[in-house]
Amino acid sequence: MFLAHLINDPLSDPGVYVKLKHRKEALLFDMGELHNLSPRQILRISHAFLSHTHMDHFIGFDHLLRLCLGRDTHIRLFGPPGFIKNVEGKLAGYTWNLVTNYTNEFLLSVTELGTEEKISVEYRCRKGFKAENRQVAPGGYHGVIVERPDFVVRSAALDHRIPSLAYVIEERQHINIMKNALSERGLVPGPWLEELKDGIRRNDSGERRLAVPQESKGGTILSCNASLGMLKEELVRISPGKKICYIADARYSRENVNAILSIAHNADILFIEASFLEEDARMAAEKYHLTAHQAGCLAKEAGAKQMVIFHLSPKYKGREHLLKEEAARAFTTRGRPA
Repeated sequence: MFLAHLINDPLSDPGVYVKLKHRKEALLFDMGELHNLSPRQILRISHAFLSHTHMDHFIGFDHLLRLCLGRDTHIRLFGPPGFIKNVEGKLAGYTWNLVTNYTNEFLLSVTELGTEEKISVEYRCRKGFKAENRQVAPGGYHGVIVERPDFVVRSAALDHRIPSLAYVIEERQHINIMKNALSERGLVPGPWLEELKDGIRRNDSGERRLAVPQESKGGTILSCNASLGMLKEELVRISPGKKICYIADARYSRENVNAILSIAHNADILFIEASFLEEDARMAAEKYHLTAHQAGCLAKEAGAKQMVIFHLSPKYKGREHLLKEEAARAFTTRGRPA
């Protein structure tokens, strides 16, 4: 269901783009420079999750805003304490006196994740992005922040001298359509397959009927009714869902290690910062970042199947292979740094 990749090269601004296969939807983790994403890719974004609002993690907001103006789109933003003020500061930098004439509705839903509560505010383009519908709910930055039939997103706070949020997205289950079974029954692929998958995710009754296109012997496409239960049994194979974890900007400390190991446990892909070489561990600690060795050890101990490092310090330009090699060695051997 998920196709994930770094937006920029590992020496550049952080950010991971996660496309939801078979849906015109994508998720974004951090918002550095976005120019390597096409307008079409950016307009797929339904949710964006910010670790914190240092410039290299938040500068892409303006680019996102510019592309979405004048379009019917709804983006849900999540960030750490103070995030609402940060977003309002961005929006206040522009003059919105003509947007009431727009025919399209662009909506930003912003959620600030605190220690014990979540604050949500809406900003509508045609209302000049004035704050409205403020809501406060229990929760905070530890635990589930998005819950849908197809996936769940959880967050945890790490120490970067400010809260820096780590995120994990988990597919509830991976629903595979067996193409050979479709072909054998003469069924024609189409939007109905997503309807079938959604029904399975919602645990709809097996008696529910779906309109299914079927090719006749003469090549004509006919519509037939089939039960969800029968389609599930004959066409579907279900496997455990995919888990993707994003760790940015955190010092190596006991508290951070415990939080990272908890949220990244058994991740299929772990995106993790690796700013410095282990020989520069003191500098990494002073700047509240991880070394490549620490990142590799954490990925190993978390049981991640794949590790992708990013946020490499520019001081290693031309030598970034050393960071990749150091992280890879730690990932494939035992032992945690002292």
